Amino acid sequence: MRFRSNIAGLAGYAPGEQPQDSEIIKLNTNENPYPPSPKVFAALRSALRSSLRLYPEPLSDSLRSAAAAVYGVMPANIIAGNGSDELLAIALRCFVGPGDGVAFPVPTYSLYDTLVEIQDGVRLAVDYPADFSLPASLSAQNAILTFLCNPNAPSGTMVPLPEIEKLARSVSGVLVVDEAYVDFAASEGSSALPLIRRLPNLIVLRSFSKSFSLAGMRIGLAFASDEIIAGMMKVKDSYNLNRLSLVAAAKTYVRAQTNGLSGVSLAC
Repeated sequence: MRFRSNIAGLAGYAPGEQPQDSEIIKLNTNENPYPPSPKVFAALRSALRSSLRLYPEPLSDSLRSAAAAVYGVMPANIIAGNGSDELLAIALRCFVGPGDGVAFPVPTYSLYDTLVEIQDGVRLAVDYPADFSLPASLSAQNAILTFLCNPNAPSGTMVPLPEIEKLARSVSGVLVVDEAYVDFAASEGSSALPLIRRLPNLIVLRSFSKSFSLAGMRIGLAFASDEIIAGMMKVKDSYNLNRLSLVAAAKTYVRAQTNGLSGVSLAC
């Protein structure tokens, strides 16, 4: 088979082992040991009886509307993905071509390396200093795309919002802030999500896999300017979230609104 040369030589991303014993708690992937809300299970049972013969919403409109109400943005500022991993891949496909530089501090989430290789981009890795503060040279890499995992995996350290804003204004391309773990941050106001209002080159990613106990449903959200989201919509698969995932995610956010838990987002 004639694979593209960069794919032929690619090792590929290796997900962590998934034990058959469902009682095992995997700390390396931060799977939540607690189940999702009973209301999520009820909504899923109802969906199983009625709607699986139909295609899901192409643009995940119900989820985007529910998320917009919780986070205080417009649905046009949100795209839903099959986990935040798909949204990372969409961002690469939107902005990175052969030879384009992608910068990120290391050590961090190892999937970034694989996604760059798939696009035949150039990996511009910058070492974290000993205290895991933001590397001073990260913004000077002239990258088309820059990733910042915040809180960082595996260190668990946070970059403060003023430094993220400064980084977004300094990079030459798009900054993606990956907030898969932000709901575990020490304090509210840790999310970069409010910055999308004034930073047109910023994408903020959120995940349902960790704090919302829905890793098996594969749901992620990206927040950005209308222009960036419209471009990402062109790249995503037609029906990238299945009906059950949409039901589970939307019900999670409806519960958050009903209980007055908009602070669970740590945003806006």
